[in-house]
Amino acid sequence: MEARAIQRTVRQSARKMRLVIDQIRGRGVPEAYAILRFSKKLAARQIHKVLRSAVANAEQQAQRQNAAFDADQLRVAYAVVNEGPTLKRFTQAAMGRATPILKRTSHVEIRVAGENVPAAPPVKAGTAEAKTAKAETIARAAGPASAGKTRAKRTKAKKAGKSTKQKNKKKEER
Repeated sequence: MEARAIQRTVRQSARKMRLVIDQIRGRGVPEAYAILRFSKKLAARQIHKVLRSAVANAEQQAQRQNAAFDADQLRVAYAVVNEGPTLKRFTQAAMGRATPILKRTSHVEIRVAGENVPAAPPVKAGTAEAKTAKAETIARAAGPASAGKTRAKRTKAKKAGKSTKQKNKKKEER
């Protein structure tokens, strides 16, 4: 079961709120409550409200489905803060000028899910699916920058009319 809550146009910059939201992402709901309660940041209060709302939404969803519900078994599956509309104001400056003031806002979204969320079924070793899954895992671990480099090397090799295997053989011979 998954439930979400969104609070829009919170009167605080997204950059400041991200410092707090990063601390609770992926944690259990009771632990997230504790972190938010003892945080000195002003953003913690707003995020705490959104988290409480998401848990309440999950409870309502469980009631509608006649399912068992335990708030302590939930975890923060997804938590993000995006920029909202900026309020543009002006203040006086020297020599009759005006200086802009940007009052930033943000949108907070939190999704909670049960900890016993079913994982993807295991893939048998030696199958084509297992090989592609392993390749995807390696690519994710290497990061997007390295994936782009290998793709660039492959395209250069294709343009030259040689495969990467042939190039590697020549390097070994040297």
